[in-house]
This record gives sequence, structure tokens and C-alpha cells, in this order.
Amino acid sequence: MEIHNHNLNIHYSSPDYIWDKLAELYSEMPGWSGFIDGIPHWYAQDNGKRIITASVEPSGLQFYAEMQQEEWDKWLELFKMNGSATLGFEIGEPEDGFEFHSYS
Repeated sequence: MEIHNHNLNIHYSSPDYIWDKLAELYSEMPGWSGFIDGIPHWYAQDNGKRIITASVEPSGLQFYAEMQQEEWDKWLELFKMNGSATLGFEIGEPEDGFEFHSYS
């Protein structure tokens, strides 16, 4: 297993409707385990072999994962693709030049 930490350009101050859409997207992603103590989890019921969690941080929506690199890369790309379609703006990592969306 490898450990992965990635931030996405979904700002903590995003309006409630964005978080509602994200909650729906979370449930559609492979390995969805549900909210455990308020934290979204994927693969949490998979005997501890792999896990993904998400948290809302000042730096953006942060994912922590323990899984093989190839599987993580596919999962994250699927999240970005589906998130972009769901939220209506391109989802990516701020360090790769993706800016936070303005809601004004």
C-alpha cells in the first residue's frame, strides 16, 4: 500500500448546494462506505486493505488514501471527471494550476 494526499480546488467556503452535490457524488464513487463519524469513507469495510477519506480544509477538499498507485490514480481521475460534470467547473489540484471557483 502507498499513502496519497491530494487537495482539490473545492473551497471550504463553497455554498451548501455544492456540498449537497458532492455528498451525492461521494455515494456514486467506487468503494463508497458512507459517512463514518461525519467523514466520507471509501473502502472502509474492506478489511483495512485500502481506504480513502475526505476532509474539508482551508487548502481545499483533501483526500487521504492508502492503496496501490494505479488504483488510486484511476479513482482520483474518475472523481475529478465526475466532479467537474456535477459541479459545472473543472476539478483539479491547485498546485497544478486549478483555481478555486468563484460563486459571486
